[in-house]
Amino acid sequence: MKGTLGRFVRVLAGYGIKMLSLLLAVTILSFALVCASPVDPVQQYILGLGTAVSPEQRVEIEDYWGGDKPPVQRYLGWLSEVLRGNLGESSIYRRPVADVIAQRFLNSLALMLCAWALAGLIGFTLGCVMGTYRDRWPDRILKKLCYVLSAVPTFWVGLVFLLFFSVWLGWFPVGFSSPIGVLSEDVSLWQRLHHLILPALTLGMMSFPNIALHTRQKLIDVLNSEYVLFARARGEGKWTVLRRHGLRGTLLPAMTLQFASFAELFGGSVLAENVFSYPGLGSAASAAGLNGDVPLLLGVTLFSALFVCVGNLIANLLYRVVDPQIREGDKE
Repeated sequence: MKGTLGRFVRVLAGYGIKMLSLLLAVTILSFALVCASPVDPVQQYILGLGTAVSPEQRVEIEDYWGGDKPPVQRYLGWLSEVLRGNLGESSIYRRPVADVIAQRFLNSLALMLCAWALAGLIGFTLGCVMGTYRDRWPDRILKKLCYVLSAVPTFWVGLVFLLFFSVWLGWFPVGFSSPIGVLSEDVSLWQRLHHLILPALTLGMMSFPNIALHTRQKLIDVLNSEYVLFARARGEGKWTVLRRHGLRGTLLPAMTLQFASFAELFGGSVLAENVFSYPGLGSAASAAGLNGDVPLLLGVTLFSALFVCVGNLIANLLYRVVDPQIREGDKE
């Protein structure tokens, strides 16, 4: 028990060091890109005020946002505030960045979890079907479908879904996360799910083709292996072999690819949320980039990197639960 706990602590500590190094690199790169951007944050802030500003007031605003300081000094000042738990104040929403992220994160989390579950379930199921019926008509049709969906942009799929299911059929709302004119405390669970289905399905379409094609190839490799041939020689049927050997052999690779899609889902949520006017972190990041809201943009970038790192950590811990070979490797 002590040995297992010690290995777990070592794995957790090693991943924690890597995660902190990655987050530090993300902050440096993000701040450098923001400084190189042609968008002037001070000018965007003044335009957002909607009133004329004198040169003296512009100097005061620039001094308040730190625009008159060198980039390295601004970065170190921002990083020191972040380490104290202060992400700054959003110039768009006139609120602390941490409050904006906390409010928007729940919407984005619900969207990404639904899309992530749909992508994993549909991708693994279709991959098993294609691998079982290799080179037959179900495999050929589904494989072509996966190739087409892999090449189609997320925003185009969202526009097609919006036009077909919302405008023509009227089955789903045009956008937003709740009905217009209804207080958030009065919105029912079904209404939230009703607004969530199309964005989640659009976002899931981006990930499941890769999972399906990868699962198909892994299942074919497992079904052509020697131990499966031996099982068939003992008289086991096709479905018994699939259930006992095929699904078990393809589950871990599919789970690896599923958790690796966290970063893709977060990037795709920016497009999906903008198409459906969904109030999540993706739409907030897009608004921050277009309007020069540097504190909010850096805060969302840092939080998204942290979210992806935590997802990968959960995946690494689950691998040690599912695959005994990894546990044996840790012992050695």
